[in-house]
Amino acid sequence: MLIKFCGLTRQEDVDQAARLGAAMCGFIFHPRSPRGLKVEQAAALDSGNLLRVGVFVNQGSDEIRRIMDEARLDFAQLHGHQSVECAQAIGAERVIRVLWPDRYTHRALLYNDLQRHAQACAYYLLDAGLKGGGSGYKLDWSDLGSLRPPQPWLLAGGLSAANVGKALGMCGPAGVDFNSGVEDAPGRKNREKMAAAFLAANSKGNGYSS
Repeated sequence: MLIKFCGLTRQEDVDQAARLGAAMCGFIFHPRSPRGLKVEQAAALDSGNLLRVGVFVNQGSDEIRRIMDEARLDFAQLHGHQSVECAQAIGAERVIRVLWPDRYTHRALLYNDLQRHAQACAYYLLDAGLKGGGSGYKLDWSDLGSLRPPQPWLLAGGLSAANVGKALGMCGPAGVDFNSGVEDAPGRKNREKMAAAFLAANSKGNGYSS
């Protein structure tokens, strides 16, 4: 099970993610986010062997690539309206494309977008709500049980130790993304909540190895 902790702002939280054996750590580059970081702040965080993910909302490919270089990022998670061409300019193998299933009135429309982005990302991330992230809202997990996208996908949206097992029992993502569900406050993770969520996700894992 690929496990990502997102919205990290403190070295102690990055250290905990690494200590637990997570695959990815996420840093948010959006000034209006309560978890937002400046590039130099993210660059100063030592993440060891964790894959580093930058969350981008309004930036274009040139700015994203610059930030990726400066903050030593492995992936760009595209949370905005960036085009397929933007993702390809970054490099499809370095892109996590965010989609919001609740935006679609019919699952066929979601599948159309999954197919449209298939050659411009390495992973999808399916989040709750209609935009943004870290809201604590949850998806209808049962509605994703038959999802078979052309690229592996991560599940996000209000996940915690209390509900991730149920979520994974109802759908089969390659990984999960923890954010608000393991916090004391936005950007301030709780070590015990992180550990419990990691254990709960791994106990229900689908065989994916991080």
